[in-house]
Amino acid sequence: MRFVSYVRLGRPSFGALVDGGIVDLARHMPGIDTLREAIAEDLLADAAREVVGRAPEFAMSDVMLLPVIPDPAKILCVGVNYVAHREETGRKEVGYPTYFTRFADTLVSHGAPIIKPAVSDKLDYEGELALVIGRGGRNIKPENALDHVAGYAPFMDGSVRDFQRHTGQFTPGKNFPATGGFGPALVTPDELGDVTSLPIETRVNGEVLQKASLSDLIFSIPDVIAYASTFTPLQPGDVIATGTPGGVGERRDPPIWLKCGDVVEVDVGAAGTLVNRIVAEV
Repeated sequence: MRFVSYVRLGRPSFGALVDGGIVDLARHMPGIDTLREAIAEDLLADAAREVVGRAPEFAMSDVMLLPVIPDPAKILCVGVNYVAHREETGRKEVGYPTYFTRFADTLVSHGAPIIKPAVSDKLDYEGELALVIGRGGRNIKPENALDHVAGYAPFMDGSVRDFQRHTGQFTPGKNFPATGGFGPALVTPDELGDVTSLPIETRVNGEVLQKASLSDLIFSIPDVIAYASTFTPLQPGDVIATGTPGGVGERRDPPIWLKCGDVVEVDVGAAGTLVNRIVAEV
């Protein structure tokens, strides 16, 4: 099943994708207003059964999509988690995943504009697969980690590289408003099967600039969940972006920086394709 968050007629809501459109789940779940709340109450499986065979209540064109989880308590991002990206950055092998954080207001939905900050011409693309925590926990064991996943979605970890490089900390370059994308939909694990078999490809204006497989991750999805859960309690709706392949714009010769009018696509096979256009900050 695929779930989306959106605004319709001025009201935020969430729903399930069915043939031809959307079933508005907030109408059918009294007291549940967001996808994060539905995940926290363990209602996604019930929702999936509820909508089987239903006709859509409205079309995708009737809504304005929001990031898959508009209100996560945590957004954790794994850095340098593909060998090709580690090699192009010149970083050494490490024994543990590298984490940094993003804020919720840094993300926009599928189809929404990504804003190039006025203070920088060094906005870079990073296509990734993100996971959403379904069942929270602390000190989760790797062998149990996939049981804690509600679903997956494409993610674009837009990076303002000069601000990222001002110091040894990534935070400034990763947290300009509306510089990342997350969507279009939360795809449940049963739809994807073996996630490691998924391809990942980032295109800018139709040109393939990143291409890999989720099997190429240095630290696997169970490993990044387990490690994160050792230093912070994971909660339903928390987001973990799993890392980007090699081929980022900063490391090309000459570098490729995103400019106004560019269209970025992050294609993660059956998990969906996230599309955003770059616009100038006003």
